Amino acid sequence: MEREYMDYDVVIVGAGPAGLSAACRLKQLNAELSVVVVEKGSEVGAHILSGAVLEPTALNELFPDWKEQGAPLLTEVNDDHIYVLTGPEKGIKVPNLFVPKTMHNHGNYIISLGNLCRWLAQQAENLGVEIFPGFTAAEVLYGEDGEVKGIITGDMGVGINGEQKDTYMPGMELRGKYTLFAEGCRGHLGKSLIAKFKLDEGKEPQHYGIGIKEIWKVSDENYKQGLVVHSAGWPLDESKSFGGGFLYHLEDNQVAVGLITDLSYSNPHVSPFDEFQRFKHHPVMKQYLEGGERICYGARAIVKGGLQSQPKMSFPGGLLIGDDAGTLNFAKIKGSHTAMKSGMIAAEAVANAMAAERSGDELSEYGDAYQQSWAWRELHTQRNFGPAQHKWGNILGSAYAFIDINIFNGKLPWTLTDTKPDHATLKPAAECPPINYPKPDGKISFDKLSSVFLSNTNHEEDQRCHLRLTDPQLPVASNLPMYDEPAQRYCPAGVYEIVVEESGDKRFQINAQNCVHCKTCDIKDPAQNITWVTPEGAGGPNYPNM
Repeated sequence: MEREYMDYDVVIVGAGPAGLSAACRLKQLNAELSVVVVEKGSEVGAHILSGAVLEPTALNELFPDWKEQGAPLLTEVNDDHIYVLTGPEKGIKVPNLFVPKTMHNHGNYIISLGNLCRWLAQQAENLGVEIFPGFTAAEVLYGEDGEVKGIITGDMGVGINGEQKDTYMPGMELRGKYTLFAEGCRGHLGKSLIAKFKLDEGKEPQHYGIGIKEIWKVSDENYKQGLVVHSAGWPLDESKSFGGGFLYHLEDNQVAVGLITDLSYSNPHVSPFDEFQRFKHHPVMKQYLEGGERICYGARAIVKGGLQSQPKMSFPGGLLIGDDAGTLNFAKIKGSHTAMKSGMIAAEAVANAMAAERSGDELSEYGDAYQQSWAWRELHTQRNFGPAQHKWGNILGSAYAFIDINIFNGKLPWTLTDTKPDHATLKPAAECPPINYPKPDGKISFDKLSSVFLSNTNHEEDQRCHLRLTDPQLPVASNLPMYDEPAQRYCPAGVYEIVVEESGDKRFQINAQNCVHCKTCDIKDPAQNITWVTPEGAGGPNYPNM
């Protein structure tokens, strides 16, 4: 069909740290370039969720005067604790001497990444970047020779059965000489580009975790601004799962608390949401939350495969940047600084190409420049952390990391591998012990629906479901008898249910309006039967400061 179009020099998909850093750097290098950023959230920051402790390395390079410019880095880390939780009541504080140096956070800042992105967006607009929030990048626009020429925004006003409603508005083409994809973890266009251009050829499968987070307002006596707490062990170790918890004291008596569950877990009865609710009851965490008020909830998958899983990042007409390309450093549990740096390097490659009057070709020099950067060297030094965790578990894996990183500085002459994709790790439900999770108490622990309410999630109900099943029969016919349909538990928002009809028949129900866009279903479904695509623009969570 004929669509309206707009031409730009550079189109950027995603107003996260990578996309906004690329936009700012492009305009710093050449103010005459026309740059547009398209963002599916209702506003910049609405879909941003991270821990988050920020290492300011990339921000120092992008805006050396960020303090004077009022960047929202308000709380510097002043105390750093790591615990091995050995049970629901017990834990061991790890002496600093034995902590892998990647986990030392002095000099870093506890932030809201959403608020930092809002600030970066303001800097980008001041430099002349156009930002379109509330518009999804639904499709990649290809040229006659198969090169990427931009994106097509999602149609608006399409009913649940695919019919055009009175409010129908077709999407438009945003055409660019180069297009940068910065959608974050498991970006749906990035996923299609990796497949089309075989960007993961010769690479290990990507690996993921699901991070579930809440923000609390706590009492003065329980508040210690600048304190960072990390943990490993309980409760995940009871199901032989991996991952770890965090609790960060921000400004204004706010505490961010969360649990990352590695999506390589094997017991299909595991519920990351319920593991998180249990985790908050541990005395190490509960001491800060007791008597406080939970004010926000959210969830997001994180990419953690490292260099071994990182795809080729360039293809004709475009680049993958940030977590679309897997730049997160899992050894640090940080990805914002490396995402920002990848965006800045991409901007430099694009600006140089534009100065040479190139367009639509492959910027292979981007990959070369990335490999010369501190971001790549950092990931290379810490490349064995994730595979060691999968191979030996959190405790022995961290002990290996201490030797590898602290003593040998990542220069041991081998690279560990992890070749089993996360969706293939589940064992049959009959082979695994069921997990009886305690009921929430409404004070420290809560249910899914009240949690989703705090994410401010909203979707237009009369629209096509954005969670697509390749085979609608498979969840009940195969996943249910084999794995007790794990989607009921791995989804942190109550999207998926097995409903028993009066006749006794069972059906798979998708409550798409609850979806917080975490992408876990797209990753963990054992049959790879679920594909997450963009809903109508502005749908999904509306996080105020996650």
